[in-house]
Amino acid sequence: MVYSIDRSVCLGCGLCETACLAGAIAYSDTPRVTELDVGAVIIATGTGVFDPTRFDRYDYANHPNVISSLEFERILSASGPYRGKLMRPYDREEPKKIAWLQCVGSRDINACDNSYCSGVCCMYAIKEAMIAKEHSHSGLDTAVFFMDMRTYGKDFEKYYLRARHEGVRFIRSRVHTVDPVGDGDLEITFVDEAGNMHAEVFNLVVLSVGLDVGEQAVEMAKKLGIDLNAHRFVDTDGFTPVSTSRPGVYVCGTAQGPKDIPQSVVDASAAACACSSLLSESRWDVARVKAKIPEKDVLSEPPRVGVFVCHCGTNIGGIVNVPEVREYARSLPHVVYVEDNLYTCSQDTQVKMAKVIAEQGINRVVVAACTPRTHEPLFQETLMNAGLNKYLFEMANIRNQNSWCHSGQKEVATAKAKDLVRMAVARAALLDPLFERPLDIIQGALVIGGGVAGMTAALGLARQGFRVSLVERDTELGGLSRRISHTIEGRDVRKFLGNLIEEVRGNANIEVFTGADISGFSGYKGNFQTKVRTGEGMVTEISHGVTILATGAREYKPREFGYGEHAGVMTQLELDGLMQGEPSKAGAWKQVVMIQCVGSRNDENPNCSRICCQSAVKHALELKKLNPDMNIVILYRDMRTYGLLEDYYTEARREGVLFSRYSADTPPEVGTDGSGLSVLFQDHVLNRPVRMSADAVVLSAATLASENRELTTLLKLQSSSDGYFIEAHAKLRPVDFAAEGIFMCGTAHSPKLISESISQALAAASRAGAFLASKDQTIGGVVAKVDPRLCAACLVCVRACPFGVPQIVNGASQINEALCQGCGTCVSECPAKAIRLANYTDSQIMVKVDVLLDEALEGICPA
Repeated sequence: MVYSIDRSVCLGCGLCETACLAGAIAYSDTPRVTELDVGAVIIATGTGVFDPTRFDRYDYANHPNVISSLEFERILSASGPYRGKLMRPYDREEPKKIAWLQCVGSRDINACDNSYCSGVCCMYAIKEAMIAKEHSHSGLDTAVFFMDMRTYGKDFEKYYLRARHEGVRFIRSRVHTVDPVGDGDLEITFVDEAGNMHAEVFNLVVLSVGLDVGEQAVEMAKKLGIDLNAHRFVDTDGFTPVSTSRPGVYVCGTAQGPKDIPQSVVDASAAACACSSLLSESRWDVARVKAKIPEKDVLSEPPRVGVFVCHCGTNIGGIVNVPEVREYARSLPHVVYVEDNLYTCSQDTQVKMAKVIAEQGINRVVVAACTPRTHEPLFQETLMNAGLNKYLFEMANIRNQNSWCHSGQKEVATAKAKDLVRMAVARAALLDPLFERPLDIIQGALVIGGGVAGMTAALGLARQGFRVSLVERDTELGGLSRRISHTIEGRDVRKFLGNLIEEVRGNANIEVFTGADISGFSGYKGNFQTKVRTGEGMVTEISHGVTILATGAREYKPREFGYGEHAGVMTQLELDGLMQGEPSKAGAWKQVVMIQCVGSRNDENPNCSRICCQSAVKHALELKKLNPDMNIVILYRDMRTYGLLEDYYTEARREGVLFSRYSADTPPEVGTDGSGLSVLFQDHVLNRPVRMSADAVVLSAATLASENRELTTLLKLQSSSDGYFIEAHAKLRPVDFAAEGIFMCGTAHSPKLISESISQALAAASRAGAFLASKDQTIGGVVAKVDPRLCAACLVCVRACPFGVPQIVNGASQINEALCQGCGTCVSECPAKAIRLANYTDSQIMVKVDVLLDEALEGICPA
């Protein structure tokens, strides 16, 4: 007998070579070459981070307490060098003061070549400061030194305000040097906004390093034959944001440019959509379907419960005594196996769990970890991989409902974790398998909204071969983009829009309804019915399997700065229209003032509108082209030209556009003197008030969500307090609603650039197309069922159901299992107890209460 080595899985570790007694194995460093026949390629190689050793002014290479932000992430991680304990490298002591220095290796045209903004550093610095405070035992002092705080994403500004409220200091100053002092400490000398010099000593300094493209990316681009831009990111067109210069090769993530996790996930789905469109005719030709493991019948077996307790890094393990909880679980009835894991949701742990379940004969599983909202489907899949019904699973949330809300009470948190595990085990023992049935999916889509995002999503699905109905309430397609002439890069929006409309109307798979609204919506995932009412009063009923909402946004109509009182006060969109319609009038101006954050970043609308800064820079540059001698002043709070937009901010300054910062406490004042305008503002450099006459005052008005209240109610969807739709998960499912089969894209989600709207529209089309093409969608499981013998047709369930599912048929309530969301409202309201919710029977719920109170009563009355 001789052994062979599978080269496809060999890691080249050399252990077999050293262990072989006969010397029959020889290690080869010749790289394995595999040829693949593919129809498309997606580049998702990411980037590296800037190497701070290139700067000697921060003493990073010589001082152990000057670290990069990536290294600080490892310090905070439970799998890091200090197991999640906050300490500095020099002496393993917990720091009392930490400073973050922003823009290290970004926005720098002097010391390095990275003139762009890395886009992610401000948010991760705030996050690190907040988490460090949670990890500290001594009241940590945190300070972030920054130039502009670029919290431009959805709800990012709210997180920034929360950090300020919780004591994170934000100091607007670019630090030049870091000097070692004392025993491992570091002194930072800086100048504040008033021009005063300060020196402050910190125990640890974190350098917020930016994204950096390495030489490997350049070599790969040469091999693939694709173009890179001046910053060595993969070059793309703003109207085809995931397509490279080579047809059939697509890109996503930070290989294309600086971006955060949600945008990277969106781009990944967008690239998948581009591939699906290209390869739609070959769908399923060479696809491999994962074989399903036969499900084991456990109904006749006594409960054998396996308990898996998660540390969740330090999220749980830093507060709860996990080993103590683990040993406690061993003593519980029906428990045959217990273990704890650093991260139970990790891929290697999932594989291990499936193996343990099979080896130990486990037929019920309890995971004590985080929230089932995000992780229950993952663990249920693990059960199916082990041959168990996925409903034989119970989750104890010992993070969100325990360690996070009892972070200062370790003993209390540990005791509560034991209670939660005991309750979960008791319920798990009573679980029965549930069964679902296949779902027939209507192979069509409804897209609501005919702007750039809606039309792109419709085309993305139509190119995959699906039938699409596109509904727009205006009489013409285009949305808000009809008022935009060009992008900041100079791309012609109107020409693009015209071509897009022509392609949509000419596509045989797309039916367009304009001047129409949604008058009725019913059904369930894969089987929706929508009534569309047109301007002529005609109603068309559409059957479709998925729904995409691309209802767009609107421009805020200012109530401040004299808007509406003087013709010279206008918004950025109105300025765009004027420059296109009457360029000579705009070119005759001598002085123009632009005011940022009008209608945003205030108490009424705390979020940043994201696109306003680039709009101001774009129009300022165009005005300079019309009249190079024009004096233009942009009054701003933070210039948020994130990513590659920073280059245009730099160009505007070089062209003579002046930027003056104002605070929310002292906003500019716009007045009139006869026929002219004047603006009074506090200049941050001169530190004195300045009054400037102006031919025009341009307001960067906020981007607000469209008025969708009726539509939101009709479709039973969730929207935020500011009117934008709420996604299922900000990072993992950024285009999905919580309701299955419904997706969102464009500015209906949040303010964004046209290129970002296109990318998100393709992502929604990708997710919707994957749903339509799916062959394993099911219905049933956790749904309510009515016993007609007990039902009195009292209509209580009909009135109580938030989804309008129950109907009275033949004298009794009837619940469509495909529509039922499993919320249990009808079960709790039914006076006759005629409705039962699968997986949440009375006994399964009450047993948790019983074991909780029994233990509590024993503690009160042990005798």
